[in-house]
Amino acid sequence: MTELPSLAAAQSSPALRGNNPAPVPPVTATSAPEPGAPPLTLVPDVAGGASRIVVDELAAHRAALPTPAPKPVRARTEKGRTRHEEKITVYCSAEELLALESARLTLRGQHGVVADRGRIVREAIAVLLSDYELHGEDSVLVRRLRKH
Repeated sequence: MTELPSLAAAQSSPALRGNNPAPVPPVTATSAPEPGAPPLTLVPDVAGGASRIVVDELAAHRAALPTPAPKPVRARTEKGRTRHEEKITVYCSAEELLALESARLTLRGQHGVVADRGRIVREAIAVLLSDYELHGEDSVLVRRLRKH
């Protein structure tokens, strides 16, 4: 088992304090690493000082590992709801929000339809846009927008 140094030992040890980092040769854009040498990585000093360049000894092992396949985006969540990737913010009055919540509760209580406010809004948008596509100038959307 590896024993960790005590706080006093860490404070008295320059190597553990990070105040006296080991000299690191400068790396320039023109200097290339030796073939087969592990890559160098810039990491912040533990004590919060300047960054240091260290050898990443595990880089070769990580590079040899197969890259995991990206997880497929599921259209439905575990609860059976559709996951939506896009978002908009819509401001409404207190009365509109109350009407929406009332509709949600009525759908649940009287019709057995469980839906959150977002789903109700998405369905209302779908119905309104479908009506607009079918009736154009005579659609509910055009008539209501002309009114206001």
